Amino acid sequence: MDNLQKKNDLVTIGKAAEIAAFASVFSDYTERRPPNTIKAQRGDLRLLAEFLGSLGATVQAEELMSSGETWIGITRGTVVAFMRWLLKRGYSISTINHALSTIRVYVGLAVASGNVDVDSLAKIRSIRGYSQRDTRTFNVRRKQSRRSNKKATPVSITDEQADALKNHPATSQGDRDRLLMALLLDHGLRAGEVALLTVDSVNTADQTITFFRPKTGQTQTHRLSSDTLNAVSASLANRTDTNGPLVQGSRKGGWLTGGMSEINITKRVGVLGERIGLYGLSAHDCRHYWATRWAGKVSLLTLQEAGGWNSLAMPRRYVERKHISNEGMT
Repeated sequence: MDNLQKKNDLVTIGKAAEIAAFASVFSDYTERRPPNTIKAQRGDLRLLAEFLGSLGATVQAEELMSSGETWIGITRGTVVAFMRWLLKRGYSISTINHALSTIRVYVGLAVASGNVDVDSLAKIRSIRGYSQRDTRTFNVRRKQSRRSNKKATPVSITDEQADALKNHPATSQGDRDRLLMALLLDHGLRAGEVALLTVDSVNTADQTITFFRPKTGQTQTHRLSSDTLNAVSASLANRTDTNGPLVQGSRKGGWLTGGMSEINITKRVGVLGERIGLYGLSAHDCRHYWATRWAGKVSLLTLQEAGGWNSLAMPRRYVERKHISNEGMT
């Protein structure tokens, strides 16, 4: 084979590889991101699709998430109008800013796929999100409508109520409920993280539990609290399986089988909360209790590590503001 033929072959291979790379930009991105990130972005793009539909353009969120061609014609003006549309409909400033961030990401992917020019991306990136000052101003002027399932404020849990939530009769279901609440209240696990636990997640000899955090892609190990260790021992006392769900679902008659989904965990927490007078209690309220409880006792870095957060911004929210801001510094 002469050099000219080799060169032509390389050019052909290169062009084919470039076409394949363009076609896989969106799928490569979504495959590398945590499920919760993609879920949140899908929600943002559904809002954008709804807005575009109100203007007469039929677009689906899945198209925006998978095809660069769908982004052709979405300009800076389109995005600004979309933000104003969200504002008028009562969406929170944080929701609007998150949607803007998502749009920037996907326009960037559309550029990488060869469908949108760099100049369009630069113009969209120049759009400013709303600041905290804007938030205060807008919220004074309008009645904000909550558009998500998240509560405006968490249900507050006292230490006595936390103890009550972990106190259950010595039955199969009672042992399960005690274990569930100990994992949520003593370790700050999210409902989705509890749902993924299996029997072999627990090392009773080392008194540890290892779990995966889908939200951040981390695998972590916690030392078991005494309440959690006792609950694990009671729950596993009559179990023979070694790889089944750690927290089992309940059926009529009180017998346990299979696992509990994230939704069923949240529902069960709500039922247990109502029994002691805490209405509207969720699994995330338990995580909020755990973080608030430890915020004043350990360093922010320790809390960040234990809670599986990627930055200090979230654990910082749980530290109570001091009356004297520089207390202990003089």
